Amino acid sequence: MTTTALFLLLFGCLLLGMPIAVALGFSSIVTILLFSGDSMASVALKLFEALSEHYTLLAIPFFILSSAFLSTGGVAKRLIRFAIDLVGHIRGGMAMASVMACMLFAAVSGSSPATVAAIGTIVIAGMVKSGYPKEFAAGVITNAGTLGILIPPSIVMLVYAAATEVSAARMFMAGFIPGLLMGLLLMVTIYIVARVKDLPAQPWPGIRPILRSGLSASGGIMLIVVVLGSIYGGVASPTEAAAVSAVYAFLVSVFFYRDMGPLKDQPWRKNSESIINMVARNSWQMSWALPKSVNHPEVRKTILDGAKVSIMLLFIIANAMLFAHVLTTERIPHQIAESIVSWGLEPWMFLVVVNILLLIAGNFMEPSAILLIMAPILFPIAMKLGIDPIHLGIIMVVNMEIGMLTPPVGLNLFVTAGITGESMGWVIRSVLPWMLLLLAFLMMITYIPQISLFLPEYIDQLQGY
Repeated sequence: MTTTALFLLLFGCLLLGMPIAVALGFSSIVTILLFSGDSMASVALKLFEALSEHYTLLAIPFFILSSAFLSTGGVAKRLIRFAIDLVGHIRGGMAMASVMACMLFAAVSGSSPATVAAIGTIVIAGMVKSGYPKEFAAGVITNAGTLGILIPPSIVMLVYAAATEVSAARMFMAGFIPGLLMGLLLMVTIYIVARVKDLPAQPWPGIRPILRSGLSASGGIMLIVVVLGSIYGGVASPTEAAAVSAVYAFLVSVFFYRDMGPLKDQPWRKNSESIINMVARNSWQMSWALPKSVNHPEVRKTILDGAKVSIMLLFIIANAMLFAHVLTTERIPHQIAESIVSWGLEPWMFLVVVNILLLIAGNFMEPSAILLIMAPILFPIAMKLGIDPIHLGIIMVVNMEIGMLTPPVGLNLFVTAGITGESMGWVIRSVLPWMLLLLAFLMMITYIPQISLFLPEYIDQLQGY
């Protein structure tokens, strides 16, 4: 009775067009009032505990702020230039460079829509000017942007870690090889299509331009080393690494690249007398600009934009955790787990059910909400069937990738529609062929667990666990 009431209320609210966060909170509160023996005091307590008990979730605002600085601070265009210099001379190389740029930006942002917006705004128009079909360019970028939640650090992985209490660091390790594999599959497919359609290639730039563009992009690339190196090396937790990434992104955008803040468009001062003198002059300039930069209009706007996204996401997470609290209190996940196990499903059959449920849910709900609702239900079943929780997490993340591409809630579709100025139907048609590749990749991830588990297990061996 309670289970039926809870889910009927939730889906009824969603059908009425209620925002997902409000629908989750409203259905939970009504269920507690009418059908549960739990007290209303637990609502306030759980909303508070949702964000105070889960230390891992503190990383989300920091990664969002880091992404906001890097998106505004021109890191994306430098990564794109570096990627084009590396692979642009191959047939279809500009599209392959776009995928590579998405992979690099994903490793510093943790967000799929941010990756599509930052890379797509520059690259789609550039590909069209170079002779690529606009539909082809939009499809490639929209799909490659989903790597933002698969390549670590990933906000969606942090949410899964908080919902199931598995290690966020291990989730990041598990997503590294699948992310590289997905990017490689996209680039191989692009090369095949480019040969068939005779798509253009850029001239070979030479070694010196590659080194120059690599040096220019080093500010962004070093963030990958700082964040992932500190996590994998055991120096910092994901939350601590996220805080460092936010400070680093601010310093890189304002003082290194000088794309925003009081030093905007001012070149580094050079002095032919000595490197020491040059460093001293620039250090003095940076120390003068630091107090002013925090209060600069561009910096304030970037922080405010990051805060808005963080508040929206954390509000969804808080209400989703209240919903999960009702599920747990009423022992709904355990009842479902016992029922499914009693059916005698094999692990591979259960994973088919998982993929179907998540693909359907991805059409109607935001990834974080899906994970916080579905993970408490699916996690105990997977454990009873002997499925590794990290493997289950990567399967869920790849499903969330596909959910970013499916209407009516696919966020990447809306971002691409805004960039290209085309209709939603046009964007869906451009994405569909590439989504089939993503579905094939989902099957690989689902039934070849070592793709996800090899790196965390190998690092465990090195650390002597």
